[in-house]
Amino acid sequence: MKLSKILVTLLILSATVISCGTQKGSIVVGSKMDTEGALLGNMIKLVLEQKGYSVVDKIQLGGTPIVRKAIISGEIDLYPEYTGNGAFFFNEAENPVWKDASKAYARVKELDLAKNNLVWLQPASANNTWAIAVRKDLAANAGLKTLSDLASYVNKGGGFKLAGSEEFVNSPAALPAFYQAYGFTLKPEQLLILSGGNTATTEKAASEGTDGVNAAMAYGTDGQLAAFQLFVLEDDKNVQPVYQPAPVVRKAVLEKYPELPKLLDPIFQKLDLVTLQTLNARIVVEGKIPEDVAREWLKAAGFIK
Repeated sequence: MKLSKILVTLLILSATVISCGTQKGSIVVGSKMDTEGALLGNMIKLVLEQKGYSVVDKIQLGGTPIVRKAIISGEIDLYPEYTGNGAFFFNEAENPVWKDASKAYARVKELDLAKNNLVWLQPASANNTWAIAVRKDLAANAGLKTLSDLASYVNKGGGFKLAGSEEFVNSPAALPAFYQAYGFTLKPEQLLILSGGNTATTEKAASEGTDGVNAAMAYGTDGQLAAFQLFVLEDDKNVQPVYQPAPVVRKAVLEKYPELPKLLDPIFQKLDLVTLQTLNARIVVEGKIPEDVAREWLKAAGFIK
């Protein structure tokens, strides 16, 4: 009897050790509401699940202020953010460092760690900067190629109505920055403010001429621009910072799970502009579910089975 009890105890201990070796703990993954936020958030989630983590899914949690508040307060542990937003998180919009990709990454990494105990992992090379896209027929008829052209057109009373999110319309980083640099403003009746931050919605409104809309807020990595027959106006005064996506993780979580950079850095290093545009297009144009698109690409790239 004693021998049997010892054997049973050893078996239980052995099973416990094996179990502890495969169960790596829980991580709360969040993202912003837009298409690319859903794509990148699901990439992170799927890789972590593949590696044995229990992931709490808070993907597409909300706009930038909501997600930032959530990670700083510890409500989420990890989410994809854009380097250029550091200019506005830390009131450094006038600092030219944000228009240089490597310097912007180094700066936001330094500041966020010092102030918020947040660690930036390696960014993608793609630049998902704010932009204004107009219908191609408008661009052709009015000769619009740059934002300087747009300013001249608007100031002369040209017909123009822009669809954008509340964040794009009101954030100092976005439309107000274009106003200041290019010397134009839009009246309330020239704006259609849509809930959320999904450029697919704003660009669709422009494509279809919803409520007279002929322009939309856009991002550099949007995959649906060609399908919607929209033309991105050149930011000829280089108003916008560089916005490279990168995973941001709470320092305490990284210390608990130090293998996170090893898991996530190689993924983001493969996400160039064309790759992100293509993947975003599968979601917006082809109607595929973000998690499915993320899974297909991760499998093809050899990151998950």
